[in-house]
Amino acid sequence: MEYKNKKALIVGLAKTGVASARFMASKGARVTVTDMRSKSALADQLAELAGLDIVYELEQHNETTFRASDLIVVSPGVPMDLPQLVAAQRTGAEIISEIELAARFIDAPLAAITGTNGKTTTTTILGTIFKHNGYHTFVGGNIGDPLIGVAESRQIWDQVVAEISSFQLEWITSFRPTVAALLNLSEDHLDRYPDYQSYIHAKLRIFENQTEDDFAVVNRDDPLVWQHAQNLKASLFPFSRKIELEEGIFCTDGVIVYRHNGHEECFPTAAIRLQGVHNLENIMAATACALLLGCRPDETFETILCFEALHHRMEFVREVNNVRYFEDSKATNVGSVEKALESFTDITLIAGGKDKGGSYTPLAALIQERVRHLILIGEAAKRMADELGSLTDTRCAATLEEAVELAAQLTASGGTVLMSPACSSFDMFKDYEERAQRFIAAVKAL
Repeated sequence: MEYKNKKALIVGLAKTGVASARFMASKGARVTVTDMRSKSALADQLAELAGLDIVYELEQHNETTFRASDLIVVSPGVPMDLPQLVAAQRTGAEIISEIELAARFIDAPLAAITGTNGKTTTTTILGTIFKHNGYHTFVGGNIGDPLIGVAESRQIWDQVVAEISSFQLEWITSFRPTVAALLNLSEDHLDRYPDYQSYIHAKLRIFENQTEDDFAVVNRDDPLVWQHAQNLKASLFPFSRKIELEEGIFCTDGVIVYRHNGHEECFPTAAIRLQGVHNLENIMAATACALLLGCRPDETFETILCFEALHHRMEFVREVNNVRYFEDSKATNVGSVEKALESFTDITLIAGGKDKGGSYTPLAALIQERVRHLILIGEAAKRMADELGSLTDTRCAATLEEAVELAAQLTASGGTVLMSPACSSFDMFKDYEERAQRFIAAVKAL
């Protein structure tokens, strides 16, 4: 692609915006960056771009600049209905996401992972498998380095693995993974999308440009995923922890079985360190992607055996008075909490935070069956109490620290205290990592 002297506008100066601006400047484009934040608020980002020939329009989005641009690269945090973007669309400006820009410069096979939950774990497992198989592998996208880093680094990569969010897929045109995985679908980001179907449609775009030469790795056990998978052009490769598959990967009687083109590989699960039913699904999806892209079975299974949980995803904190405390701060939606609750019984659940607009009722059966005490915090506490409070002993706490102390008082010996919020953290914390650290500190203070 030739971008020399093209007028390129980068909308939003978060991580992907910085990388896109730097890359477009290196291609000789006439780069302008626009962000609603001030110069002082963007000091770190501006320092990364120091010395580059870039025009900055801060604390504003100037419609004239949008309309005059040849190419607009939109950061994931920017909504599609931003009036200036709508105006630029009418003038015929090309509007793309950073992953679309990156894909135009990627020559290596691309494995792209999306889904409401499990993306980061699956992406990290897959990247680790490729590296253990000896491939020079880039891992990034929605985690770590932006995908444009593949092109920016000017290295020759054997494999590229990317976690992909629905926001990143909104402005693609030719983005085409060799293998694309859809792990699951449940209500999320309804503060961004007008309805659940719009969110689902955004996720499904990961398959949009695939052909029959590519693979779609999909969750056979998720009814919504399986329903939408029937219309894909790519070769379907399902994974399941409930159904035996003639073609695909499944788990039965403590063994993961991979079947493809009449070939079969078997991996016993007993020694796998990564626990939880959700992680079994993540492992199968990552294994399928790896083997379909040429990894050797032995090295693949060695990697899976040694892999341990990522921070803030069902992470064990400590045991106090025969009560185990787990921190699951990354569980920012209902689907993720469902998987967490399936992994324990006799639970004291700490949940709540900034409401994201979805229904909490899918948790009802598991709360009734497995949660002895429900402790709610944050802005969403009242709505969660209205929907779930009658199902078990329910209390509210003013702070996370108060919730931990209350949980310690309520939970009987042998029980589990689980902080799995089903909400984002921004009402009380900077991000989910700060929420996690505050929980860990409170538990260690008991």
